[in-house]
This record gives sequence, C-alpha cells and structure tokens, in this order.
Amino acid sequence: MTEASRDSVQPPIAYVLLWFPLSSETFVFKEVRDLRELGLDIRVYTMYGKALKGCSKVMREYAGPVSRMGVRAAFSILRAFFRALAKRPAFVLRLARDALFRKTRNLEALAENTWCFFSGFLLAEKCRADGIGLIHSAWANGPATAAWVASRLAGIPFAFTGRAGDIYPQDGILKEKAAAALFIRVNNAANAEYLASFCPEKERDKVVLVYNGLTFGKTSDSSRKIPAPPYKILAVGRFARTKGFPELFAAMARLRREAFPIELTLVGDGPWRRKLLDLRERLGLESVIHIAGFVPNDQLARYMASLDLLVVPSVIHVNGDRDGIPNVIMEALSLGMPVIATDVCGIGEVIRDGETGFLTPQRDPAALANAIRYALEHGEAALTMGKNGQKLVAEMFDAEKNAKELKKLYLDALRDAKRKAV
Repeated sequence: MTEASRDSVQPPIAYVLLWFPLSSETFVFKEVRDLRELGLDIRVYTMYGKALKGCSKVMREYAGPVSRMGVRAAFSILRAFFRALAKRPAFVLRLARDALFRKTRNLEALAENTWCFFSGFLLAEKCRADGIGLIHSAWANGPATAAWVASRLAGIPFAFTGRAGDIYPQDGILKEKAAAALFIRVNNAANAEYLASFCPEKERDKVVLVYNGLTFGKTSDSSRKIPAPPYKILAVGRFARTKGFPELFAAMARLRREAFPIELTLVGDGPWRRKLLDLRERLGLESVIHIAGFVPNDQLARYMASLDLLVVPSVIHVNGDRDGIPNVIMEALSLGMPVIATDVCGIGEVIRDGETGFLTPQRDPAALANAIRYALEHGEAALTMGKNGQKLVAEMFDAEKNAKELKKLYLDALRDAKRKAV
C-alpha cells in the first residue's frame, strides 16, 4: 500500500478560510495543494464567495474540493442556525453569548466575526455530512470562530493557525478558541509564546511552529549584478497601516534631498492608495516613486530580478496589529535579492542583521534611509547577504519538508482524536 493510499483511509480534513484561493494568500494555496499531493484529503470551506481577481492561472485552475458560502448562502446559514436553536436552545444561546458580545478591533472585524459565527452552523452540518475528522482554520480570527462553532456543534475536534494580523490585537474569544483547539500552529517563532499565553497552563505545549513553504519553489544561485546608480529599489505589499510605506516615502524624500540617485517601484494596492498618492505628491516624489499597482504573485519574480534591493518597512499599529514575516521577504531572498526590513514580529528570524540582510528599527525613516544608502553603496556585501539569505530560506521554508511536518501534525491529531473518542 502506498503512502497516499494509506492516508486516504483517514477521514478528510476541513480547511476553513474566508476566501480560497486568494491572490494575497499564495502561501495558504500552496500549503493546501502540497498537503493534497502528499495524500491528505483536504477539503476547503470558505465563509465568503469567490475572489479570483489577481490569482495566477494555477490558482484559478485548482481542482480540489471547495465549498463556498457567501451572500448566496445566507438563507442556508440562517436555516442551519434555527435548526440548531430548535434542537439545543440553551447551548446555542450560550455560544452566541460567548462569541458575539465581545470587544473587537473595529467594525470590519465585528462584521467578519458575526458572519463567521452564524456560518459556523452551516459549516457544522457540512462537516458532519462530509465525514470530516478535523476542522482546521488557516487563520485565528473569523475563520477560527466558524471552526470553533462548528466543532462545538458537530463534536469534531478543531485546530487553527495563528499568523499576525489575525491575532494582534486578539479578538474577543481568542482565549476560548485557544483552550478548545487540539493544537495551534504558528508560522513564526515570535508568536509561539504569545499564543501559548492564551492556552490553559498545562496545554501550552500544543502551540507548534511550522514555517510556510517557499511560494517561488526551489531556486538556483542568481547572477545578480552589483548595484550601480541610478539605484532602483522595490517595495511590495497591501496599502495598509502595518506596511510602513509612509515611512519609506519619508526615507526616499531624505535620500533625494541628499542628491542620492534612487527610484522606488511600489507594487500593491489597498485602502491606503489615495493616502499614498497624496503623500507622494506632497513630498514631490512623483518622478522617483512609481506605483505599479497589484501584480500577481507569478509575475513578481521579474520585478525582483530587475531591481536592486527589496525594502520591507513594516510597523506595529497602535492597536497591536502587525505583520508576521511578510512572504515577500522569503520570495526575494529565494532569488538572492538583498533585503532591508524593520525589526517587527518574526522578521528577525529571517533577516539577521549583517548576515542575511539589514534590520532597522520601525518608524525611523532616517535609519531606513541610511540602511538603503549603505546597502546600495556596498553592493558586494549586500549581494553576499542576499546569498546567505537564499541559503537560509531554502532550509527554513523548504516547502516539501514543511508540508511533511504539517502532514504529520494533522495525522497525529486525527489519531489522538480517534483515541479520545473510543
């Protein structure tokens, strides 16, 4: 019997998300695909509908099972809720009290958590019908709320992954979800102790670190050239509060005042687009900051191949919201591209200052500008750091190795759940 056929006798595993596939979540897509290729029966359940804009051809053509909810499922969700309420009124009302009347970070988070709470009732019915053995949420916020509700209703064990913005600041029931989870997976070491603090004292070892896999796959040594003026740098990310692009613009203004020959290409889009366009105009940087818009992940490598340096100026928002380890860092390093980043959350696990890149304090445009200047003026040293980083991420983010670790984690969880049920 082959490894794949042995795994096929295991019950299916539910992967719960808001959207799937999603252009900005290539690492989640690859994780699901890799686990299926290793023989696990992964079935995706999304709380929202389709969002294929910007997805690569491979993502759009994903052939695995995906069950979507969204607005079209609203009546089905309500019917599932009222069916559960009729059968177990006291239990359902306790669930609602625990999940719905807690503080959330903002109205968007409140709406997401409320929708996911009610979606959890339909998810429970779907998971029972599909014979699911483990419900796993790929995020700790809304999707984990749906998974937690479905687990409580269906009696199926659940687990979740905590990454960054889904746990900072914590949502109102993170403690309850952490206590109920069979395990909690983190994809950077910085979050392990934090999430363990929400677990019962004797269960803190259920927080397990498994890094993501490289989305660009295995790469060979690059033939990058030593940077020469005019220098061209790259920044990539959603235009949002944790990305630190205003600080990068301030660093660019400082470098231009010093007559340093540099241009920035900014790839991305998001709610801060207008704000960044206005800031670029106020600083008089229209000629040196080029906003390329959103670029699909499968086209990003060509930007990295043609530009000198990636800058990742992440910041921690006043409410605690932050990046974990932005995937773009590993993508750039996998190509040998030198990286400058700020010392936020798990970034220092990959960007080891002076060894695999340059690490600067957050919200410090002067320090960021100095690091950019130094890296470009010492191009040979920067390229050496890029090569060191390439070796590091090839080991830490080896997609095959990490997928096998995840597979073992899920199979062990299924066996533990089966033993407890006997």
